[in-house]
Amino acid sequence: MTAPPTPARQRIPAVVWVLVSAAFVIALGYGLVAPVLPAFARSFHVSITAATMVVSAFALMRLAFAPATGPLVQRLGERPVYLAGLLIVAASTLACAFAQGYWQLLVLRALGGVGSVMFTVSAMSLLIRISPPEIRGRVSGVYSSSFVLGSIIGPLIGGGLVGLGLRAPFVVYAAALLVATAVVWLALRNSAVVGEVVEHQAGTALREALRDGAYRAALVTAVVYGWLYAMRVSLLPLFFTEVLHSTPRMAGFALAAYAAGDVLVMIPAGRLSDRFGRRPFLILGMVVLGASTAALALTDSVGAALAVTAVAGMGTGLVAPVIQATVADVLYGGRGGTALSTYQMSQDGGTIAGPVIAGVIADRFGFGPAFVLTAVLAAIVAALWTGTRETRGREPLTTVDA
Repeated sequence: MTAPPTPARQRIPAVVWVLVSAAFVIALGYGLVAPVLPAFARSFHVSITAATMVVSAFALMRLAFAPATGPLVQRLGERPVYLAGLLIVAASTLACAFAQGYWQLLVLRALGGVGSVMFTVSAMSLLIRISPPEIRGRVSGVYSSSFVLGSIIGPLIGGGLVGLGLRAPFVVYAAALLVATAVVWLALRNSAVVGEVVEHQAGTALREALRDGAYRAALVTAVVYGWLYAMRVSLLPLFFTEVLHSTPRMAGFALAAYAAGDVLVMIPAGRLSDRFGRRPFLILGMVVLGASTAALALTDSVGAALAVTAVAGMGTGLVAPVIQATVADVLYGGRGGTALSTYQMSQDGGTIAGPVIAGVIADRFGFGPAFVLTAVLAAIVAALWTGTRETRGREPLTTVDA
């Protein structure tokens, strides 16, 4: 019997590269404003808690609007929802640059969360629909890595823009989003693949998806992954400054080490999951994340903590592209749908709850217990996938009788 061709021989569709380029610009711009946003809020003479609420408001609006996004995508299609989402974030960001008070900034930044979830869900829906099944993991790896690279480069550029004032990064980000919107519109306006009407236009219903063990496992994974991702930018820098008595600059190096480990394995993990299945990489990634997070609680030197942090980033890199490919395996065949928006809500929920719960534990009991709890959650997800069937090569739910 002739061996099937390896997934690497199939080319990634041009439409995917358009979305990858736009994702890089989006992440780059987010990295521009993220470091200055709390300081900008504090410039209105509010408390630290109030300043952090500006960050949380964006995530809360993503979570609140996610249920409406799936039906919106299935009714209007991915392209208009994606472009509208970019324009909403661009308008919100530009308006933030001219905010004259704290409450104006809070409301305007929160409105950006609506646009953010619109382009996130529509982009994922489109990737699920147009990615060739044989290279789904590879596509997810390339797409995910574009976000990570943008988030690495963005703060570096943003730091240079701070010299122009706290409002300058918002103007630059808004302009970048307008350029990205124009490029995506021009590149996709005549695309038959993007504009075609698929047979299962309504997408996958949540009730149908919840019958599938792989989808349920993906929801749990999304919550824990969101928790872990948020802890990276909230608790990790504080651990370096308050426990290891290091400098904020070294805390920045820790975030860079995490991101470097992340991007190093993303594309290889996605590509290999197309050949060997999703479950091995999800299990291994969560084991690596759990072990490295627990080990972080035992470190007492900056060098060891940096090394452990880089390993934790590799764990994230194993999980991120493969869980996206897994969701595509399960839901492939439809456009949008409540099952897809619920998956996004799960990740946003973990992103919001993780820092709050872990932060309370760190305040009362120390960073060690907070890290151990996170490690336990990762171990639970790994155990969950050991009892869940493989999704690569299986029939999607939209073609399975309920």
